[in-house]
Amino acid sequence: MKINDIKAFLGRYFDPVELVGADDIEITGPAKIEEAVAGQVSFVANEKYYRHIARTGASLIVVGQKAPLDEAPAGTSFLKVADPYTAFVFILQHFSGKRRIAAPGIAASASIAASARLGENVSIGEHVVIGENCVIGNGTVIGPSTVLMDGVTVGSECTLYPLVTIYDGTVIGDRVTIHSGTVIGADGFGFAPQKDGSYIKIPQMGTVEIGDDVEIGANTTIDRATMGATVIEKGAKIDNLVQIAHNCRIGGDTVIASQTGISGSVKIGRQCLIGGQAGFAGHLELADRTSVAAKAGISKSFMEPGQAIRGVPAQPMRDQLRQEAQVRGLGEMKSKLDALEKQLRELQQGLDG
Repeated sequence: MKINDIKAFLGRYFDPVELVGADDIEITGPAKIEEAVAGQVSFVANEKYYRHIARTGASLIVVGQKAPLDEAPAGTSFLKVADPYTAFVFILQHFSGKRRIAAPGIAASASIAASARLGENVSIGEHVVIGENCVIGNGTVIGPSTVLMDGVTVGSECTLYPLVTIYDGTVIGDRVTIHSGTVIGADGFGFAPQKDGSYIKIPQMGTVEIGDDVEIGANTTIDRATMGATVIEKGAKIDNLVQIAHNCRIGGDTVIASQTGISGSVKIGRQCLIGGQAGFAGHLELADRTSVAAKAGISKSFMEPGQAIRGVPAQPMRDQLRQEAQVRGLGEMKSKLDALEKQLRELQQGLDG
């Protein structure tokens, strides 16, 4: 694309798009601003990266409306938009193309039950197994060695990467992406303790329901409900190596980072941000737009929308930061107390003498 083509392309999403510099330079692809060379496009969305503008080799940089361009190299063009980060995402989407996961059509080595129903333009990779009464929507791509047990429903335009396992009865919406190694619908961790110290397994009779436009990272596990459904609502984004236990509900457009563990029957609201390695005790609830810092330990519900929480146990960020500051001052406080105790002992000794 030439720069004027990129300007027109971004104009579908942003108004205005302001061009500074030449518009007829050909752009061959994107790059990080500190590594870009002539013919490439990059972006700056954060002020701390403004320093790279003066020495980048990029031919085109997407920036915010207030980015300083006084020291920009000669010959570098700029597109000013309200949200350069999102604008660059659209550029990446254009240049990235579509990853080949499975060849068009149905591989000869795939095993597909006679009762399964496949939509139009479905691609099924090598050694895929599709069980009885499964339904696959139009345009869905299923990568090699993926397994769909009986009664699974997968919507249209979904992408299941190789080695995904979907247990029986799972329902997946449209445009869902599930990365390799993920297991959806395994039994919830339910065991009834007995007087002799042994355990009896509780049958896990529920399902998993995943809404439209969800993306689930590699090696993530989402357990089926004991009864009813574990639900991932529309637009949620779940990172690699996340555990979501039985009967949880994850709200729409919520984002969960890697290594988070969510115990059973937790309800997380819409548009929440969950940092990596956060841990949730069971039967809790988070209100909409709650932000959870990395490594937080959530042991109670937070019902006020829009809060930021952190720490172990998690609490509102302002309270937790105040406590951290107090803890950092404990050493100095102890030294002062030791000095006062010494003075008191010396005074007492003087009085006794």
